[in-house]
Amino acid sequence: MGEMIQIAPSILSADFANLASQIHSVETGGAQLLHLDVMDGHFVPNITFGPPVVASIRKVTKLPLDVHLMIDDPDRYINDFAKAGANWISVHAEACVHLDRTLNEIRKRGLCAGVVLNPATSLTVLEDILGLVDFVLIMSVNPGFGAQEFIPYSFEKIQNLRKIIDQKGLSVKIEVDGGIKLDNVCELVRKGAEIVVSGSAIFGSENPGEQVKAMIKRASKCYEI
Repeated sequence: MGEMIQIAPSILSADFANLASQIHSVETGGAQLLHLDVMDGHFVPNITFGPPVVASIRKVTKLPLDVHLMIDDPDRYINDFAKAGANWISVHAEACVHLDRTLNEIRKRGLCAGVVLNPATSLTVLEDILGLVDFVLIMSVNPGFGAQEFIPYSFEKIQNLRKIIDQKGLSVKIEVDGGIKLDNVCELVRKGAEIVVSGSAIFGSENPGEQVKAMIKRASKCYEI
């Protein structure tokens, strides 16, 4: 199971002046997708980038683009991000009035659909829509900023979600984002995470590609310890 772990470097922590070379570095290190945090200054207290930057990133990488919409009324922008080159789009349960419809809009475009839960949001909101998603993104920090500390009760939440998915016999992946480093990636894998988003731990290092390699190596050995 260790080999199945996917490392998704978060562009939020990259050096935007050297973005193409930083993306190339993590590609070389074995990253399987790129995580792009889109923030609107309303749903979260920060502003990042929109479809034009996603389109620019699309031109410099063949990796799947995992676009995380931390925005109000995401329905208005799904089409724009799909056209810009997103492969995966995730929306916050807290931001969607009609979550079923939003997820179906993403799926209609042939993209992987994900739902995101903030730390204080219960797994019960997933009860009726788990069959509509390809992945669930558990936030292990409160969204809006990079380089935050991992919230410990996220471990239990991941473990509980893993049980629910397995009991329903679904192939929904669990993605985790926030405060993930070499020293806690193993515990995440053991609890059931399959996709690990990491920003500052990767792009804050001198060699992002080597950091990705180290994370993959650590994750793949989690079941041997």
